[in-house]
Amino acid sequence: MKKNTALVLLAFLIFWRCSSDEPSEVSNDDIPRDFISAVDISSFPKIELSQPVFLDDMGQSVSFLEFLKSKGINTIRLRLWVDPSDEYSGFEEVKSFSNFLKSMGFNIYLTLHYSDTWADPGHQVTPENWQNLDLETLKSTVYEYTKMVVQQIAPNIIQIGNEINNGFLFPNGNLYTNPNQFLELLGEGIRAVRDHSMETKIMLHYAGHQGANVFFDQLKTLDYDIIGISYYPLWHGKSLAQLEQHLVQLQSLFDKDIMIAETAYPFTLGWNDWTNNIVGLEEQLILPNYPASPVGQKQFLNDLKNIVTSLEGGIGFAYWGAELIAWDGPESTEGSPWENQALFDFNNQALPVLDVFEIP
Repeated sequence: MKKNTALVLLAFLIFWRCSSDEPSEVSNDDIPRDFISAVDISSFPKIELSQPVFLDDMGQSVSFLEFLKSKGINTIRLRLWVDPSDEYSGFEEVKSFSNFLKSMGFNIYLTLHYSDTWADPGHQVTPENWQNLDLETLKSTVYEYTKMVVQQIAPNIIQIGNEINNGFLFPNGNLYTNPNQFLELLGEGIRAVRDHSMETKIMLHYAGHQGANVFFDQLKTLDYDIIGISYYPLWHGKSLAQLEQHLVQLQSLFDKDIMIAETAYPFTLGWNDWTNNIVGLEEQLILPNYPASPVGQKQFLNDLKNIVTSLEGGIGFAYWGAELIAWDGPESTEGSPWENQALFDFNNQALPVLDVFEIP
């Protein structure tokens, strides 16, 4: 009887929250001071070499990192690749950058791709040097690698895998062809963190919100702290109400903290280099609520923040590609596919969306 009553209450709560497309309104006074206000700036060490000049709201030149901190950003998210083709996003760069960021007072949130390059639902390529290992050796390698990261970088949050909807470390860790091996490999990464850090929180990361309950149900035997969700309207649907509904379900079903691990939105559909942008069409937007404008970008992130802060167990959000200006020059075809979704405009001046990161 108690279980049935709980289900009825949950259904009522979901209906009440999602009967409108308007997100829950939250006062700044209700936001906890430990709320995670984060940006992913994984490419900044590379971009910094071009010596871009960043400007504040008034057009005055500023130190990029110091300005982010002044805006209330308290956490920096960084990707980590095992053996990339160059030094960028490799262990030494990420360790050095993390130490510098810590010296400035930022918390560190690492996303371990367990790959030499981008890992996402469609790409989970095992690092080249790990590809011929048998399962037991691969499990040991995952453990030792994760142990090294935790001991030498000591992040506040660590993702075991990036957008692991279909598993990771293919083919051994493919969720659909080798589900037990996927859980074993994931478990070794988790065990390495638990064995060597009492402070680092463990996140498991899913791209999107539809189907997330089914995915996390398969992980219910694992020991982790945070459910991380990517939310991009282009790929994950244009209803913030439906997003909120699914986040409420996840928190109720699994009793974990919830974080928007990745999100972004354009301030224009224009471009500032010759590299094709990922978002460039009106049909990719949420209209009329959030036009591709500085105001629309700010309103999107503000409403997303309201959803997270109104959620029991909602602990924060991270904006992806905050730094991805057209750093390689206006005629580059290998520059930024994201400069219209960065947190600085085409003059490298701070956009109004940065005000959303403030925590009272």
